[in-house]
Amino acid sequence: MTSHDIHRAIDAVWRIESAKLIAGLARMVRDVGLAEELAQDALVVALETWPKTGVPGNPGAWLMAAAKNRALDYFRRTKLLERKHEELAGEIELRQEMAAADLHAAIDAALDDDIGDDLLRLIFTACHPVLSTEARVALTLRLLGGLTTDEIARAFLVPEPTVAQRIVRAKRTLAEARVPFEVPRKDELAARLSSVIEVLYLVFNEGYSATAGDDWMRPALCEEALRLGRILAELAPNEPEVHGLVALMEIQASRAGARVGPSGEPILLLEQDRARWDHLLVRRGLAALARAEQLGGGMGNAPAGALGPYALQAAIAACHARARTAAETDWARIAALYDALAQLAPSPVVELNRAVAVAMAFGPAEGLALVDALVSEPSLKNYHLLPAVRGDLLAKLGRTDEARAEFERAASLTRNARERKLLLDRAGALHQRFRVVK
Repeated sequence: MTSHDIHRAIDAVWRIESAKLIAGLARMVRDVGLAEELAQDALVVALETWPKTGVPGNPGAWLMAAAKNRALDYFRRTKLLERKHEELAGEIELRQEMAAADLHAAIDAALDDDIGDDLLRLIFTACHPVLSTEARVALTLRLLGGLTTDEIARAFLVPEPTVAQRIVRAKRTLAEARVPFEVPRKDELAARLSSVIEVLYLVFNEGYSATAGDDWMRPALCEEALRLGRILAELAPNEPEVHGLVALMEIQASRAGARVGPSGEPILLLEQDRARWDHLLVRRGLAALARAEQLGGGMGNAPAGALGPYALQAAIAACHARARTAAETDWARIAALYDALAQLAPSPVVELNRAVAVAMAFGPAEGLALVDALVSEPSLKNYHLLPAVRGDLLAKLGRTDEARAEFERAASLTRNARERKLLLDRAGALHQRFRVVK
């Protein structure tokens, strides 16, 4: 492998293993900030070592061993072993696990624990009420999803320095408050669920449509968010929005195999081969949605029979899942569900999605009018899907030259290589059509 290949492999391993690495370390050192530093130290060692030795057969275990060595060095250097029993226990645990014949199996055994799952502990710690909601979400995306501050900033449509400051302050606050690394007790669980749900939703979305990079999807992130969502549903069986979130993720994940072509190219929803959808996941998603509808309400004390924002999104996804073909999609119902979502959780992105549904249900001119009203929205200034949607509607209305310009603008805004090519291809097809018509 070339040096470039090695570095790409390291990046891929980090995306997959970083959350488990940080979570396992945090359980041992009882400090989320320190755990991330140790994990980053292990990554530096990998960057120095693997180009010479090659990527090890079990890279996750290699990184964990390297991080544990750094942890032992830290304990010795700070002399915490002489002062704190908890850190002493941490070193004993480190030594025991490092001496295990199969280190990776030991790590997996720790991570497979249900209620005491290290990753679940990590997400609840990062979502502790001592932090602001924005800080909880940003920190958890950083630690659990392995996202960069730039990717998180794009998810929130806020400047990158703002996210970086939130993460630094959040880790400092957790350390100063001595927040325990644990799953909250039942009497605290309900108050902590809302921000955790939001985090899982954003992690899933980053996996479903990657912000940047060469791949349109990061299936590992989707799978991790879905796994944690299922655990949450077991922990909070009477919370409708937890089931709404799980329903949404199950149904969306069911399309994963049909969303990417043989060469990794994106395949949009209406062009997908629905026979390739995972119908087991569809059934699981519909069952979770039925559970949310049975329980009624959103988080907290929402009116009985109402659906929260995640359950509403799941209901929208269910409309697509129930349609045997794209032509059978009940777009009028989807538009109505987006109306309800816009009332309950208004945002420019929701309005943009509502415009798409209105266009499909009532014609592109109706949808374009709604999209044009969003053009001056500051938070959507660099949001590539705004010109992408506008370009699609203009093309349907025969305004080819304008549509091509919008697709080109959308391509210039996206950081995802696959999506950029898709948008440029659409612009090129319109240019060719325009030349033929002339």
